[in-house]
Amino acid sequence: MRGFWIRVAIVAAALWAGACAQLPPSPQDLQAKRFEPVPDKAVLYVFRDRPDFVDDGAPITVDGLMQATTYPGTYLRLELAPGRHRVAGFASDAGVIELELQAGHIGFLQQSVVRSFIGPARSHFRPVDEAYGRQAVLRSELVGAR
Repeated sequence: MRGFWIRVAIVAAALWAGACAQLPPSPQDLQAKRFEPVPDKAVLYVFRDRPDFVDDGAPITVDGLMQATTYPGTYLRLELAPGRHRVAGFASDAGVIELELQAGHIGFLQQSVVRSFIGPARSHFRPVDEAYGRQAVLRSELVGAR
C-alpha cells in the first residue's frame, strides 16, 4: 500500500510541474521585442510590472479610443501618429498622462495600478528611460498575442 501512495505522489508532482511550464513566446511577442522604430510613427510601449499592486485588469485608452486591458506582467506596443497623445484608464479609472511623441522614436510608459480602501483601482502612468523600459518589456508578455 505504501508503494501505491509513493506512485500517486510522484504522478501528482509530475502533473504539478507540468502545469507550471511556460509557453513559448508568440511570433507577435517576439516581433514586438525587437524594438524596431517605425519611420513615420511613434512607438509607445505601455507595460505593467509583475508584481503590481493590483492583479485586476486595467483597460487603457489612447486619445479616447479603447486599446486593450493590461494585467501584471503584460505590455502593449502602440504605433501612433507623431504629436500629443492622452493615455488614460477607462471608466472609473481616472489615471491619465499626456505625452508628446516623435516620429521614429520609441518611448516606454510604466503603468502601475493601485486600489484605495474606498473607490475603484486607479492607474498611475510614468515615463521611464529606454534601458529600464526594454528590460521590463523583455520580461513581460504582449497583450492579446495568444
